[in-house]
Parts: sequence; structure tokens; C-alpha cells
Amino acid sequence: MHKQSHMDDRRLGIFLAVVDEGSFTAAGDALAMSQPAISQAIRELEEDLGTALFHRLGTGVRVTAAGEALVSPARQARRDLQIGRLAVEEVAGLEGGRLDLACLPTLAVAPLAPLVGAFRAGYPRVSIRLSDPQDTADLVHLVRSGESEVGLTEHLVADGLTTVELWSQEFLVVLPPGSTAPSPFALRGLASLPLVATPPGSSTRGLLDDALKKAAATATVVVEVAQREALLPLIVAGAGAGLLPSPLAKIAHTLGCTVIEPRPRVSRSVALIHRNGPLTPAARSFIELAVDRRGDPGGPSPPQSVDG
Repeated sequence: MHKQSHMDDRRLGIFLAVVDEGSFTAAGDALAMSQPAISQAIRELEEDLGTALFHRLGTGVRVTAAGEALVSPARQARRDLQIGRLAVEEVAGLEGGRLDLACLPTLAVAPLAPLVGAFRAGYPRVSIRLSDPQDTADLVHLVRSGESEVGLTEHLVADGLTTVELWSQEFLVVLPPGSTAPSPFALRGLASLPLVATPPGSSTRGLLDDALKKAAATATVVVEVAQREALLPLIVAGAGAGLLPSPLAKIAHTLGCTVIEPRPRVSRSVALIHRNGPLTPAARSFIELAVDRRGDPGGPSPPQSVDG
């Protein structure tokens, strides 16, 4: 007689909750379950697998090597079950579910916000959970692990992932209010300006450094800020100039900043990524929506040549 397996969707969900929350008690709070019920489910999984999944510590738990090996397959197994359930519901005409997205911070204003708005208008019963990765590598990890089903990022090619090209996003030179500069603006001129930028390793800093390198120049960064949402307020406050995506540059213009198109132009390709294989109906519909809106990635473009 075969031993009954305890590795089902419920127990895998409990296992992942303990991993994410860091303790049995916190996982119980997140799942509205008692701590003994959490402990029992984990014991059953460990008995089934023949090894410990967690080190029990005084203040919580730490995942063992075996537990680490289970995390990614567990997330994907639960994702596959969700796809199956939602596919049946879709055929039966039911609505609902959740879409898990990850997005680079500099793409959140546009194109993400308009896409999410349009998606919610078309599918009001589908909820959205948006993750906030620190950088492109973090975003790829979220999608690969199954924590996020779709990622919105700059163009990339990665093993095991499908890339859906969307459009090109322009970057513009943004100067503090009251500034004057020639238009169009020679890109190498940025090297002589005090700049506000994100740290090395971030996607937008890489774009800035690469653009100036091609112009045989080096950035003079006077304010380096990890909080990307602070870039625009710092420029508006006069801390320095910056190279911002066109949607943020449009907002900067309305706040009195001088917005100028650089020469040569600076842009990056924007794409959606997802794991190879089947998608939930929500993810499939979101990607189809984004592809349909390729000609309108985020509304009207900001002024391309504006003197202060």
C-alpha cells in the first residue's frame, strides 16, 4: 500500500506562508489559522519528504537547505493549480481571481498606471497585487520564483522567461525651475551639470552612465538617491538636474521645470516578461491589453523641447 502524500495545495500554501512570514505564529496570523494547525501541516510535509524544512529557533524559524529547494517548485505548483482552476472558471463564465505583477519603479507612472486602470475597467472583479522590486535582477527573481506572474521591465532576454516587446520609452533632460539651456540639448552637456540620480546598478543610472559614456563624458552626481520617487521632488527643489522618463518629465514640466530633448536621443525598450508555459486568464488578458495599446503606452507625450 502506498503511503498517502501530504504535499497538497493547502500544505504548500502553509509552507510558503511560513517562509514569507518567518514564523509559525506569523503565518497563522496571515492565514487566519492557529499556530498548532500550522505546525501540524509542516510536520506532515516533513514526514512526507523525510527531512526537516525549517530550523526551529527561539524567535522564529529558518529555512533549511531542503526547504530552500522546495520554495520555487512549491510556488510554481500552486501557480499551476491556480491556472487550472481559473481556466475552468473562465470556461464556466465565472469572474474573479488575482493578477500578481512586478514593475520597475520608473515604469510605475507610465506605462503601468494606465495599463492597470484599463485592465481594472475591463475586469473589475480581478484584484491586482503589485510587487516593488529593487532592480531588474530582483524583478526577474520575482517572476522566476512564481511570486509574480508578469513583470514590466526594460527589454531583456533571460533563460526560462518569455519577453513580450511593447514600446520604446524616451528619456528627457529635466532642469530645476528657472533654468535656461539650449534646445535641443547636447547630451554631453549633462556632464557639466550637477545631477540627481539613482545609485550605480539601478536601471536608470545604467542608462545615464551608458549614454554619457557614448558621448565620451562622465556624470557628476551630487545627490544619489535610492528612493526613485524622490528624483522629481529633488529636481523641482533645485538640488540638481536629471535624466527622467518622459512620463515623469511631463509632470516635471507642469511643476515649472525646464524639459529638453537631448541629442542624441536617449530611450529604452519596455517589455513584459513571464515564465515559459501557460498563464492564468488574468495574466493572458493583461498581456493582450498591453500589446493592443502599443501605440499609446501612457497617454500624450510631454513637450519635447521646452526652454525655461
